[in-house]
Amino acid sequence: MIVTELKDILGTERDVSGPGWNSRRLLLASDGMGFSLTDTIIKKGAVLELEYTHHLEACYCIEGKGQIRASEDETWHSLEPFTLYALDQHDRHLVRATDADLRLVCVFNPPLSGREIHREDGSYAPPAS
Repeated sequence: MIVTELKDILGTERDVSGPGWNSRRLLLASDGMGFSLTDTIIKKGAVLELEYTHHLEACYCIEGKGQIRASEDETWHSLEPFTLYALDQHDRHLVRATDADLRLVCVFNPPLSGREIHREDGSYAPPAS
């Protein structure tokens, strides 16, 4: 059984950040669950263009307000508490926090190793074999 509290992750190697975001990695590949789970904050005003070419991701908003859209689409979809989005086609997308920091619980498959940061194209590197 794995029991983890967010306070135990803050300030450790599982607390990873970049421009406009902070990802607290609750479960990683090394935990052996077959997926990873993050508690992610996108800072108010941040706009991130991302594309997880090697991972599938689903995010569940639990705090804040924001928007998401596919890069090739002009339609923004609202993100607010109790809204889920899933990038089931490795979708290149833009996500932005509008009124406040956006807090998302995110699941990745294959699982993250833990130190991933967004590359120039917005993706994470492929998992190590």
